[in-house]
Amino acid sequence: MAPKFKKIPVEGYENVVEISDEESGLRAIISIHNTSLGPALGGTRIYPYKNLEDALNDCLRLSKGMTYKAALAECGLGGGKSVIIADPKRHKTEKLLHAFGLAVEEFAGLYICAEDVGCTTRDVGLIRQKTQFVTGLDHEQSSGDPSRFTAWGGYRGIQAVLMQLYGTPDVTGRTIAVQGLGAVGSKILDHLFWHGAKLKISDIDPVKVRKYAKRYGAEVVPVDEILYTACDVLSPNALGGLFTRETIPHLNCKAIAGCANNQLLAPEDAVRLMHAEILYAPDFVISAGGLINVQFELAPEGYLPRRAQEKVSSIYNSLLDIFTIAEQNGSSTDKAAIALAEYRLKYGIGKRSGKLCFHHN
Repeated sequence: MAPKFKKIPVEGYENVVEISDEESGLRAIISIHNTSLGPALGGTRIYPYKNLEDALNDCLRLSKGMTYKAALAECGLGGGKSVIIADPKRHKTEKLLHAFGLAVEEFAGLYICAEDVGCTTRDVGLIRQKTQFVTGLDHEQSSGDPSRFTAWGGYRGIQAVLMQLYGTPDVTGRTIAVQGLGAVGSKILDHLFWHGAKLKISDIDPVKVRKYAKRYGAEVVPVDEILYTACDVLSPNALGGLFTRETIPHLNCKAIAGCANNQLLAPEDAVRLMHAEILYAPDFVISAGGLINVQFELAPEGYLPRRAQEKVSSIYNSLLDIFTIAEQNGSSTDKAAIALAEYRLKYGIGKRSGKLCFHHN
């Protein structure tokens, strides 16, 4: 029996649906924000949201961010996202993931899912058993876990803010505070260590903190203090909503450059950062490495990792361009990035001309 769909009308979004399946216990939302440049692609987040409203708000913000991320990366894709309301450690079952796969299949390629918080490459493999519209699978023509590309883009973003601040992208001797030591944050740490940065780290998992503190000789900062620690660059790589009217006045960094999604609680927070003279690398630009990588996974000629690496490296130049636009217009970097993304959406710059190829079929 197919999952049940309930459309949720949201202004400015192409299609938002609530999905339920009584047999598997599935309760999910798929949000397609914009497909003017290509099919919507976005990860599937499995998270124990308190209620449907919280899940919906997260899904809407993330899908809109994916639209801007794809537009600025010029990868011929649109913006979408899905969330499954469940504790991934307790409620994630094969039956639930199969039911979600059936729901994705109903969109007939307008939405393509991938791994995300709480959803592993093994999980998307189970989703794939019910739909072809999946990326990040473990097979010969796939790129697998995209975190290494997201982390490389995060590192290049840190180099970009250092270039803007100090006239050199060299991280040697710079103090970088990394919040979140998951798949992306831990790999950013690796790049920073080998290029000579001074490291401060924090995570809710004490085992990870001890592991990476020992491995990299990093200074451990308590979770509730990491945002306010003195550093050149603060790199948030966990969940979003960090920078607010309340937190921004207490920040002690010169720049923010990390791969967490939706770092600003509200659009006005970008202006607050500007007034605080803190350079902000918009999260939907710096975190685009995984999405850029998928672009090559879906190419007709098959996956070419070197091309993906080179394209992800260009995040450095994209950020420098955005910083220049912001300076010229006296605007926040966030506003400059959104304006550039909306210009590309309006005029179809980077629109996909060919079909996506799912090589796992």
